[in-house]
Amino acid sequence: MLIITKKNSPEEALDQVKEYLVNEGFDFHQSTGADRTIIGVIGNTLSLDEGVIASMPGVHQVVRIRPDV
Repeated sequence: MLIITKKNSPEEALDQVKEYLVNEGFDFHQSTGADRTIIGVIGNTLSLDEGVIASMPGVHQVVRIRPDV
């Protein structure tokens, strides 16, 4: 799963997303660009609710990566 932030999202919004992921038992990698941050969630993310994450402040888009079968 990739979580893409809105342009120039405040750090507090990013912290809320990361805290949610940790509380749900997930690890992640963060890539910070000039305007946006991308969070790559590690593991089987089927248990994560895309809608909950998408509604968090600062989140622009949530992209679920489908596993190869």
